[in-house]
Amino acid sequence: MNIQFKKGALDLCVMALLEKKDCYGFELASTVSNHIDISEGTIYPLLKRLKDDMLVDTYLMESTEGPPRKYYTLTPTGRGRYSRLLGEWKSFTSGVERIINDGKGELN
Repeated sequence: MNIQFKKGALDLCVMALLEKKDCYGFELASTVSNHIDISEGTIYPLLKRLKDDMLVDTYLMESTEGPPRKYYTLTPTGRGRYSRLLGEWKSFTSGVERIINDGKGELN
C-alpha cells in the first residue's frame, strides 16, 4: 500500500481505537496491522508523538501474562482532535469517492 495513504490515516486509526477503549501498545499495533499492512514497530513512535502532543495519556496496569502493561487513553484534547480529524477524513474520502465513482470531478 502507498506509504502516503498510510501515513495520513494511522493517527486517525489509533485514535479511533482509543476512542472505543483504552489499549496497550501491542494491542493497538496488532489491531491496526490486522487491517493495514504495517509493521508493529510503526505504532510506538506514533504513540510517543501523540503523548508528547498531550493527545493521549498513559497508565500502568498489572498483567496476568507478565510485567505491567502501559495503557494509552485519549485525553480530552485528544478526543477533540479525533473528532476534528474524523470530520476531515469523511469530507476528504467523500470527495475522492465522488471524483473516482461519480464522474463529478470531470475536467471542464
